[in-house]
This record gives sequence, structure tokens and C-alpha cells, in this order.
Amino acid sequence: MRSTTDLATPFDRSERSIWRGSADAYARSFAHLCAHLAPDLVDAAAPRGAHSPKVRVLDVGTGTGTVAREARRRGCEVVVCDADPGMVAAAAGAAGAGGAHLTGVAGALPALPFADGSFDAVTAGFVLNHVGRPRASAAELVRVVRPGGRVAATIWASPPGAGQTLVGRALAAAGIERPASFPSLARDDDFPRTADGFAQVLRGAGPVDVVVTEHRWDHRVDLDTWWSGLASGVATIGKVLTGAPPRAQAEARAHFDRLAAALRDDDGLLVLPHVALLGHGRHLS
Repeated sequence: MRSTTDLATPFDRSERSIWRGSADAYARSFAHLCAHLAPDLVDAAAPRGAHSPKVRVLDVGTGTGTVAREARRRGCEVVVCDADPGMVAAAAGAAGAGGAHLTGVAGALPALPFADGSFDAVTAGFVLNHVGRPRASAAELVRVVRPGGRVAATIWASPPGAGQTLVGRALAAAGIERPASFPSLARDDDFPRTADGFAQVLRGAGPVDVVVTEHRWDHRVDLDTWWSGLASGVATIGKVLTGAPPRAQAEARAHFDRLAAALRDDDGLLVLPHVALLGHGRHLS
């Protein structure tokens, strides 16, 4: 099998550095947002009626294990995989609570440490947003699923929902910009974050019967809980914030509070509209 290190792009190396050590802060904040599509993702990869201990599911980019827990709850045998060992430990510990069998393996796209056709189904919740070679990574998801098995993945859509732009607008108002040292995805590796664009990436990876659906929902969360993920340096935007001078960080929080006023409900919770795409297909051979 290929070396993940050899295949890593500058974007990959940056992402791994950004997410290193963030499992606890992520679990307290943004993991709850990403959990929204976990049931749909498992449904797409291992349709209802097919769940049993004999159905072996690989959850790639597991984070703190939200999708893995959903698959395990339905009776599947689950292996969790993430580029960050801290995420693997958190996911395996949480999803395996109560003595349920679950294996955690550190591994990164586009070179997973598994043989061809090792799994009946593969899930990938939002991980394709965080890899330097999305097409090669999608093909790798297909490689490790058996013929006849299914692959299901989610990505954030473009244009984003109003809730997805709130923090960026607050940072911009405070004059905080993304440092040039944070590499962007190479132009040749990028793709339109639309239903058609995502479907083309998945079809190019090999699956048939590819279906991509758009999902819109309002994520409700306490103001301070949402900010806590950023203040702890979770994700690229969190690292951009925490890398700014303290005065700029304070200004960003003030702008965040001001802009958030238009997105709060009668109970004071943030109501953050989000848009994502869920794509899935069947591996023929």
C-alpha cells in the first residue's frame, strides 16, 4: 500500500496540523453540527434492512465518531479511521462505550491502510472538504469497499448557508485575514461544490447509480458554545482567529455578537442555516 506521507500535498499537511489535538474542543462544538446528517449517511451506505453484525462499515475521517456511533447503534461492525490519532482514540472510545466491538485505525486519504474490498460499506462525513486530492480520495473510498458495496460521503455546499458565513464575516469586520501560510486547495484539485460537481467527482471514482442530494437545516446552538470551538482553534477558521493579536480577537467576538443578533431565536439560541450535499453510489468491481 502507498505511503500517506508521500502523497500528502501542502494542503493535506496544513489540515493535519490544524486538526491535531482538537478532538475534545471539536466534540464540544462543531461535532454537533456535523452530526445532523449521520443517520442519512448511514442509510445511504448501508440501507435499512441490511444492518447486522455481518455488515462491516468503515467510517473515514471519523472525527469524534458521530457516524460510527450511528452505524454501531444499528448493529453494524464498525472500523473508524482518521488522520489524527486523537480523533481515532476519541471515536473508538465513544462509539465502543458499553463494550461494543469497534476498531480504531489511524490513516489518511488518499492512501488508507486497508486492502482492496475490505468493507461492505464506507462512510465519509465531510472529510472530502479536508483533503488535498478530493478525486483521488474518493477513488480510495471506493477501493476499500467490496464489489456490490456502497460508498456515501457528505461535503459542504457552495453557496453556503447564512450560518456558515457568520464567523467569517465577524473576522473580516475585525480585519482578520487568512494568513498566506495557510495553503489553499490547488486549482486543478478543486471542483464545484454543487450537486453536479460532487456527482462528477463520485462517478469519476468508479461507483454506479450515483445520487447526490442537497440538505438544508438550521443548527441551533448556544452563542458561547459556538464561539468556544473557534476560540479553541478548531478548524482553519479557528486557527486564523487564535493566530490574530488578542485585541483583534476581542474585536472579532464583538462583531460576532453583533452579527449573531439577527440569527437568534426567542430563547437566545443561534439559528444557523447550513447547506450540505450527500452523495452515494454502488461499487461494481
